[in-house]
Amino acid sequence: MNFFRNHWYDIGGLLGVITLAIVFTFRSAISNYQLLMWLSLASLFFHQLEEYRIAGTFPGMINRVMFHSDLPDRFPLNSNTSMVINVCIGWTLYFFAALAGERLVWLGMATILVSLGNIIAHTFLFNIRGKTIYNAGLITCWLFLAPCVFFFFKIISENHFAQTTDYLIGIPLGIFINVAGIFKMISWVSDRNTKFIFKNNQLLPVDRK
Repeated sequence: MNFFRNHWYDIGGLLGVITLAIVFTFRSAISNYQLLMWLSLASLFFHQLEEYRIAGTFPGMINRVMFHSDLPDRFPLNSNTSMVINVCIGWTLYFFAALAGERLVWLGMATILVSLGNIIAHTFLFNIRGKTIYNAGLITCWLFLAPCVFFFFKIISENHFAQTTDYLIGIPLGIFINVAGIFKMISWVSDRNTKFIFKNNQLLPVDRK
């Protein structure tokens, strides 16, 4: 379990590559909408890889910049809660949205709104609060997540996939996941005495030992 806790984002990056390979191998068997949702899942994997490995400083930025923590290596976000939020909530929702395709457009809409929330947070919120022009996750937001958001709404609009119920369920659910399932969850399950601490290179330079 410790291995997965410390490397779920690396595994996710590998899953992203595998997802792309499988999807394009069987491209002719899936609709444009379902292709988009599988690409959205792969984009999530690559986004998390940038946050936790490539740039890697997302945990330290959240704790230091957003929560002004005096224990940025473990509070309020720690390595266990980040795994739970990203894998149990993120991977699960995006996977089932892709698997269900047009049958559950409201679920796809909810995940796309999570991607949109990431774009807004990384582009504006984190940079303004941190007085920066880049934060871990920003590049993949615009390189991968933003196109998925644009083409999602383009596809459902042109093909009239979304019914009124999809909007009534998908939009509130997407907002709920962004607020309660991600941001608030960090505070709700925080533990100053946790043993699940982040690696030194996942902290901002000012907090590294």
